[in-house]
Amino acid sequence: MDTTRVSSTAFDGTPHAPAQARKFVRQVLGEWRLSHLAEDAVLLTSELVTNAVVHAGTGVELTCRLDVTASPPKLEIEVDDRHPARTILAAGPAPEPTRTSGRGLALAGMLADAWGVTYTRTAKRVWVRMEISDGCDAQEAAPAPPSAAPIETLHVGVIVADRDGVVRSWNPEAEQLLGWRADQAIGRSLERLVAWRGHGPYALSLADTLALGRWRGEARMRHQDGRLVPVYVSHLRSRRQRCSIWMVVAADHGYVLTPPPAPQLGGAGRRIKDLLAQDMPFAELLDTIARIVQISSGGDAAYVLLAAEGGNRFGVAAGAGATAGLVGVLATGVFGAERTTPTMIEDLLAVDVELAQQLRARSLACAPLLVGGELAGYIVVTAAQPDRFDQELTVSLQHIAGQVAVPVQRERLAEQDRAHRGRLSFLAEAGELLAGVHDEELIAALTAQLVVPKIATWAAVYLTDLAGMTRLAHVWHSEERHNADLRKSLPAIPRTALSEVSWPVGPETVLSFPLLTQGRSHGALVIGRIEPTLPLELADLLSDLCRLVALNLHTAMLYARQATTSRVLQRSLLPMRVAPMPGLESAVVYEPAEEGAHVGGDFYDLFTVADHWCFALGDVCGSGPEAAAVTGLARHAVRLLAKEHYTVADIFDRLNHALLEEGEEGRFLSLLCGELTPLPQGGALCTIASAGHPPPLLLRRDGKVEPMASPQLLLGIESGARFYVETFELAPEELLLCVTDGVTERRNGDRLLDDGDGLTELLSGCTGLSAHAVAERVRHAVETFAEEPSQDDVALLVIKASAALHREGAPSPGLRSAGSAATRATREGDGSPATEPPHGVRP
Repeated sequence: MDTTRVSSTAFDGTPHAPAQARKFVRQVLGEWRLSHLAEDAVLLTSELVTNAVVHAGTGVELTCRLDVTASPPKLEIEVDDRHPARTILAAGPAPEPTRTSGRGLALAGMLADAWGVTYTRTAKRVWVRMEISDGCDAQEAAPAPPSAAPIETLHVGVIVADRDGVVRSWNPEAEQLLGWRADQAIGRSLERLVAWRGHGPYALSLADTLALGRWRGEARMRHQDGRLVPVYVSHLRSRRQRCSIWMVVAADHGYVLTPPPAPQLGGAGRRIKDLLAQDMPFAELLDTIARIVQISSGGDAAYVLLAAEGGNRFGVAAGAGATAGLVGVLATGVFGAERTTPTMIEDLLAVDVELAQQLRARSLACAPLLVGGELAGYIVVTAAQPDRFDQELTVSLQHIAGQVAVPVQRERLAEQDRAHRGRLSFLAEAGELLAGVHDEELIAALTAQLVVPKIATWAAVYLTDLAGMTRLAHVWHSEERHNADLRKSLPAIPRTALSEVSWPVGPETVLSFPLLTQGRSHGALVIGRIEPTLPLELADLLSDLCRLVALNLHTAMLYARQATTSRVLQRSLLPMRVAPMPGLESAVVYEPAEEGAHVGGDFYDLFTVADHWCFALGDVCGSGPEAAAVTGLARHAVRLLAKEHYTVADIFDRLNHALLEEGEEGRFLSLLCGELTPLPQGGALCTIASAGHPPPLLLRRDGKVEPMASPQLLLGIESGARFYVETFELAPEELLLCVTDGVTERRNGDRLLDDGDGLTELLSGCTGLSAHAVAERVRHAVETFAEEPSQDDVALLVIKASAALHREGAPSPGLRSAGSAATRATREGDGSPATEPPHGVRP
């Protein structure tokens, strides 16, 4: 029987390859019980892979090969690159101690028993050989047969596939094992017959496995009736015939092709003792302990559980074998705080159904980690079949637990301190990044990118709206080229609760964390990790992150609701549309200074009343919601009073009283209001009044600019104020510009835009332009007057008269004069005295 063991993997030619190679070799040698060779082997591998990446610059294939039948047994490590033209220089003298390069071949000569280089047409292979001395327990690495399953159930299927993975031969034993007849299987792709799922960070795909020369391991194949059959496969690739040959047996008969390791926990204790003497990172130490326990016990999986803060839970700190992607285990039942002795359970289903489902196991053996009489954790071994362990195993587990309890607890406390600082730093970074973000989509994107690649290989964020609809909002993979495929593989709109979704099977373990706050679900964070288990510290960190994200999502929801309400209310303060004015052309510019606001302290209106048109432009003292409230009062009051045929002077009087009745000190209003009555010969008759507002400017056809209203008292200051109107004619092709102080007082240092009649000069250059062109020119002048943005609301209204009107029933000048006379007579039913115009009233 061939007892050679081979394990291969491949890496991209990146700076991360040496670290990945070191981890891979340490893992393989731990599984082969050759940890005493790990330090030298890892150092040699690191140097060879670094040389291949630096000097060849291509992808790297790493192969570990163990031959226990050789005399003496030998371990070979091969590193292949894809640059055979780049030759290896002969090993010279040992490099200077201070040099950081040129050590690879020198180390190979010093640490390895032999090394060499093999060139092919497409690759270059550098290999080293390490002999296993007689002083080491080489027999531990050799497979030993376990108890055999009934021979009547043994079927050795032989399957031959071509270079593309298509089945070309299928023997009757394969039919007995898997149910497929030869005519059904031949012509099918192996990918359709094998439910391939690699385990661990270095798992190969099925295509990569078929490309290897030899491979052995466990897999699952599809039975003709649809179920998955656990099998053991011995793969051989024939380069001459360009085909792959698979010998397949049921997993229970795996010893026929290569025997699994037999339980030898006595040797495991010695190896763990040696392990504790090494300076090793805490996570790697726990992973190695779990691997040694799992391999030595013959269990399907092994775990190291450590007590969480608070003492009511045990977290999965490390796992090996067919682990179940656990996050935490409640400290009740089997793992109770009162248990201080080893435990063996023949059938876990009969004791704790929930735990059996969590661990996907029937048999369980565990030993507590006791430090000073306090329970610090457990070492656990599980198997999928019932009644797999005996009491002798529990004694051995307790011996191991006694060895590792104190060192693990000491390292655990130091690791907890480091993790606590890192946790606070991570949450502070997340809080700072999410602070002030009120967009749900952006929160989802930031959350995924916070998790990847620090904690997970990929992350997806699902959001749930107020109606209870859940959707996939954002995905993020550590390799961006996989983002599109990841989004396609995840359900866009889950049909069940997120906690019940069947996530796609892949090389990663998939975990879901709810986004909950104030009893409401805002969705879930779903992550995929290469590691089969999630330490409880990371689980708690993710829970804290999810609470922070959920709180920000809740705030964003409230902000969006408030912003929508505010937007609707603000829009109600603005005219729905500018009224059409035959014979007159109008243009409006309105820009609130507050970011995101639709309405500020400035307002405007332009509307029709019977046979004439009304316009208004105002500015409320102050800003914010209080100013917007006065804006709404003023605009609606002007429109309502004008519709009731009040004159401009009466409108000012009523509005002045309304502001004073509000009783808020300092809430003043400047207002420019006027009426336009079209004239038969063209143009319009304008009746206007200005209460503390910048005067409107009239642009004549000859380019001359004149102010057209005298300033009067602000509204909201004095209850006994009286207001008057002024009248002038807006001739065809003449233009009236009305602005707020956001235009005239636009500041650049100590200089204002209207200093030296700046606005008059600007308007004088607009002769012949349309109303829209003039409005745009003024707006541009305001915007570019200074580098910094304006701190005041900007509103301007441009009205330009066109040619004569031809509208049936248009009012005559005499009728309009009679209407204007109403401003100088006592209004019927009103005891107010007539308002006399001052000197200088324009005809």
